[in-house]
Amino acid sequence: MTKTRKIQPWRRFAEVSQAVVVIGLPFLTIKGESAVRFDVPDLQLHFFGSIIWMEEFFIVLIALIFLSLLIILITISLGRIWCGWMCPQTVISDITAFVERTWKKGIAGKCVAYGTVVLISVLIAANLIWYFVSPYEFFPRLIEGDLSNILWGFWTVLTVILALNFIFLRQTFCATVCPYAKLQGTLFDNRTLLVAFDPRRREECIECMACVNTCPVGIDIRSGTHAACIHCAECIDKCAKIMEPRQKKSLIGYFFGQPGVEGRLVRQNVVLIGSVTAAFLAFLLYLLIARKPLDMTVLPNYSFQPRTNVHGGVVNSYIISIRNRGRDDEELTVRAKAREGAVKIVPDAVVRVGVGEIKKIPVYVSLDGYSGNDPVRDIAIVVQSNILKERSVSKKAHFIIPDVR
Repeated sequence: MTKTRKIQPWRRFAEVSQAVVVIGLPFLTIKGESAVRFDVPDLQLHFFGSIIWMEEFFIVLIALIFLSLLIILITISLGRIWCGWMCPQTVISDITAFVERTWKKGIAGKCVAYGTVVLISVLIAANLIWYFVSPYEFFPRLIEGDLSNILWGFWTVLTVILALNFIFLRQTFCATVCPYAKLQGTLFDNRTLLVAFDPRRREECIECMACVNTCPVGIDIRSGTHAACIHCAECIDKCAKIMEPRQKKSLIGYFFGQPGVEGRLVRQNVVLIGSVTAAFLAFLLYLLIARKPLDMTVLPNYSFQPRTNVHGGVVNSYIISIRNRGRDDEELTVRAKAREGAVKIVPDAVVRVGVGEIKKIPVYVSLDGYSGNDPVRDIAIVVQSNILKERSVSKKAHFIIPDVR
């Protein structure tokens, strides 16, 4: 007897894995902070040990462009594999499949099923909130009755929307409302991975209607590809079960393009989109690696004009603005460098800058022992961490030599 490897156990594994990651991620902490969380009051994104501040949100923009390109790449090459295997709408619809079995049962059965869906919706809504409010803060505030009206409002509204969705819409959402589903037609080509009925074996179909009855969106895959198909492969396994006693394979399967047409995963448009996606990924990684926890701006102090001192040296003043984007408070030393001459900066005391703090301080730089008649010279003002010596920022500044004639 022909044994067909079933697809649904692999789908269930993918769905459970996704659910574990999505629910568990807010509980994962790195350096005492959530691995992934957007802090609304402070306008900062915590991302696996890094803090991305609002003025750095161009990094998030690059990440969104990369994710958009990745979705396009996956869609062109693997069709709606996301919809059928990883989409939260599909995952939760599968988890709450018991609702469909109670539609023809009595009031008591429906109440139990609907109540269970509401409880699941409460958990999912709370999980969404945990990406903005840490669960380690959420639960104590909930127990103490200290949740704000805004949090209660969001939690209630999300719960109601989710419950109505998974009681009444379910996979119909995928076929009617989901914008990604509507986008498929513009992205598919004649070699995209599809779930399709093999028309070359149509005479082997026994008209059992098992594929139609098991389809969550209610289409007949035998009539051809359909925009509502979410590629869940339920029909593949159901047909395989019917054909197995006849020692035949399923009449439905995954195909790159239409059945009978030679297809391949790697092709011109996939390589093109894949190259652009890889370029944005490389750029994103560069931005994440190159970003520095310290930032400094140097501006001339216009209230103090360049002048000479009693020793014949020249003094310039600057306003330096230091921003700490790291996760810890910093102790910093400010110093100056020049290509020639003796340079000194005042004050030379340690500057303490808290996390997220911007500190502005005036500094005075004196230059002695210079030569030449150039009235403008370049110096460097350096801010160095006393905690990690390799953490430093250097900015160029113009040093003006006044005309004393």
